[in-house]
Amino acid sequence: MEPTLPLFDEEPARPLADRLRPTRLEDVVGQDHLLAADAPLGRMIAQHRLCSAILWGPPGVGKTTIARLLADAAGLAFAPVSATFSGVAELRKVFAAARSRRSVGQGTLLFVDEIHRFNRAQQDSFLPYVEDGTVTLIGATTENPSFELNGALLSRTQVLVLKRLDESALSTLLDRAEHLTGHPLPLDDDARRALIAMADGDGRYLLNMAEQLPASGPVLDTAALAGHVQQRAPLYDKAQEGHYNLISALHKAMRGSDPDAALYWLARMLDGGEDPLFIARRLTRFANEDIGMADPHAVQQALAAWDVYERLGSPEGELAIAQAVVYLATAPKSIAVYRGFTRAGESARRTGSLMPPAHILNAPTRLMKDLGYGKDYAYDPDATDGFSGADYFPEAMERETYYTPTRNGYESQISERLRHWTALRARRRSG
Repeated sequence: MEPTLPLFDEEPARPLADRLRPTRLEDVVGQDHLLAADAPLGRMIAQHRLCSAILWGPPGVGKTTIARLLADAAGLAFAPVSATFSGVAELRKVFAAARSRRSVGQGTLLFVDEIHRFNRAQQDSFLPYVEDGTVTLIGATTENPSFELNGALLSRTQVLVLKRLDESALSTLLDRAEHLTGHPLPLDDDARRALIAMADGDGRYLLNMAEQLPASGPVLDTAALAGHVQQRAPLYDKAQEGHYNLISALHKAMRGSDPDAALYWLARMLDGGEDPLFIARRLTRFANEDIGMADPHAVQQALAAWDVYERLGSPEGELAIAQAVVYLATAPKSIAVYRGFTRAGESARRTGSLMPPAHILNAPTRLMKDLGYGKDYAYDPDATDGFSGADYFPEAMERETYYTPTRNGYESQISERLRHWTALRARRRSG
């Protein structure tokens, strides 16, 4: 079905994105996973049972439009507020109005834009009105609700994830813009694709860029397009979810030995404005945690990149970080030390304050010598094979194994050495 659009643009003074705002749910693009007949919102509308929900997604994907159209489809009064400008006093007025409507049989859809900006106490103020049905709450947020909304509110709402608009959805928006304005965009095919790519999934930004293009004149190629519009800044907030998502992606790409994907996520983080020193710290942690003794030089490479960046700064020092990323991604991996240290920590907490065996204690005083400190200590460099096989665990504790090296990288040599020492220890104890 074709979208409902006027035959010609009746209000050219309004922003193009606002003029193209859908008037029917079926005209919303890119969110079929929520709005199709067998999708969550589609089923709610069909059953005339709209539940409170949180619409979570990036900017420019239709959160406000969907909320408004849900109110229309459900026959509810639409009461919008913005968490940026509203407080508890204004919310009380909204709730009072909703209660009055309810007394005459009219329901209310309370739409809260940027709901994550309300503090915990303000979020709590919604609870009784959502619970008793005075309002159907539809909140919109670009931030992860798990982090930004309290558990009581989340338990009373359904979180619905909106997707960034794909190329097909964005192309549809450009088609509608051309239909509305009555003239084609002055772009060749490559420039049109470039414009869509520059929007980075944001429909509103795409239409704002399209509005900046000349209505007449020569057709623009990709180079000429760059003179008229600016690419959308990438979505990245160093204090929010995007920050943790991208560092997780970098970490897992390196762990998966994929240097190309790792370089991509590194570039995404740096392009988004991430502090390179934060990345350098995470690389150092990765070298210890995910590579360990499989390549003992890995941590030196990470520290060297950190040092180079501190000396050179951006952009020159970023190449050192990129080099470290490639080194770590292509290094053999082992978490044997990490796991061994974890097991040792569990044993240390379990065994309390057991003393070291007397033979490995220093005896700087006569009393300590009389108590047996240092007695029969075996000096390993003087032993055959440089290995005495002595027991270094507390006397009241059985020997335990924490570090089990892999066969990866340098740990294969360590594994052989440990097997050799284990055999020597067994022979000398039996002898």
